[in-house]
Amino acid sequence: MKKFSTQILAFAVALAATLGATALAQTTPPLELAKDAPDRYIVVKGDTLWDISGRFLKKPWRWPEIWQLNREQIRNPHLIYPGDVVYLDTSGASPRLRLGRAGGVGAGAGADGADGLPSERLGPRVRAQAITGDAIPTIDSTAIEAFLNRTLVVDEAGMATHPRIVATQEGRVYLGRGEIAYARGIADDTVGEWQVYRSAKPLLDPDTRKPIAYEALFVGTAKLERSGDPATLRIVSTNEEIGVGDRLVPAERALPVTYAPRPPESQVSGRIVAVYRGVTQVGRNNVVALNLGKEAGLEIGNVLAINQLGQTVSDRTSGKSEKIKLPDESIGHLLVFRTFDKIAYGLVMDASHPIAVGDTVSNP
Repeated sequence: MKKFSTQILAFAVALAATLGATALAQTTPPLELAKDAPDRYIVVKGDTLWDISGRFLKKPWRWPEIWQLNREQIRNPHLIYPGDVVYLDTSGASPRLRLGRAGGVGAGAGADGADGLPSERLGPRVRAQAITGDAIPTIDSTAIEAFLNRTLVVDEAGMATHPRIVATQEGRVYLGRGEIAYARGIADDTVGEWQVYRSAKPLLDPDTRKPIAYEALFVGTAKLERSGDPATLRIVSTNEEIGVGDRLVPAERALPVTYAPRPPESQVSGRIVAVYRGVTQVGRNNVVALNLGKEAGLEIGNVLAINQLGQTVSDRTSGKSEKIKLPDESIGHLLVFRTFDKIAYGLVMDASHPIAVGDTVSNP
C-alpha cells in the first residue's frame, strides 16, 4: 500500500508539472517576428544584443525565447562577437535564432542544409578564449556608465557617518581637479580611491509625496595621499565643484554591463519617481528611477512596460457631466540595470511619447 501511495504521489507531481508547463505555454503569447525580419544578419562592431534581437523580433526583450535558452543560460548568456552570423530558423514550430561564422570560418564547416542554413553551424558555440571587451553587449553602456558605480541610495540618516571634507587647500571655497582636500573620519588607510558625494536628497513617492529613499549626488573622485586626522586627499576628477561638507565613500569596483533582458518573474506595478539630465521629460537612452526595488522582486535585466496615466475627462455626451478616466497607454519600455531595496534604475529602451515622473511601470 505504501509503495502504491508513493507511485500515486509521483504520478500526481508529474501530472501537476505537465499541466503547469501546458498552462504556461498557453498564457505565453507566441513570438512575433519583426516586419521584414532577415534570414540572417552579420554582427558588426557597435551592435548590441537588444538591437540585433530587434531586427528579428517585434519585442526584443523576448530574445531568450527565440534563442531557446534555459534559465541558467539566460542569466549567463553565450557571447556574440563581430563577424558572427545570426541565422533565423523558421523550420520548426517556433522561430529560432542560431549562431554561426561568416564565410565558413572554423574547422569542419559543412554545406548548406535543405532549408538553406549551414548544417554544421546551427547552434551556439562555446569559445575557448578569454572574455574580452570585443563581445557584443546587451545594451549601449555609455548611457548608464555613470550610474553603474556612482549612484548611491542611502537611508534617512543620509551620509552622516561617512568621512567628510573639513577644509580645502588655502581656504578655497571650492576645489577642482588636482587640488588638495582635508578630511576627517578616514580610519582605514588601505582605501586609496574615494568617491565624493553631496548631501542626499529625498526621492518622493508620486502618490504619497513621502520619501521612499535618499539619493546622494556624485560630485567627483579623490585619492588618499596621506592618512591621519585630518587625512590629505587630492581631487582626481570632478562632476561639480567640491567643497567643505561633502562626504567620502570608498570607490566601488565597476559593475558588469552584461544583462539578460527578461520580464519579472512576478507581477509588479510601480511609478517613475525621477528622470535625469536635468529635464522633466525624457526619451530613449535616458535613465529613470523607479519606486520599486529588490523588495518588490525586481532584478537586474528585468524589462518593464512604461505606461502614461490616462487623463480624467468629462463625458458630456450623455446629457450630464460625468468624470471618467481614460485607459493608461503603453508608451515605451525600460531595462532595469541597478537595484536597491526600494529603488531601481532603468534605461529607457524605446519610447513613442515623452516619459515623465509619475508614469507607471508594469510587466511588459
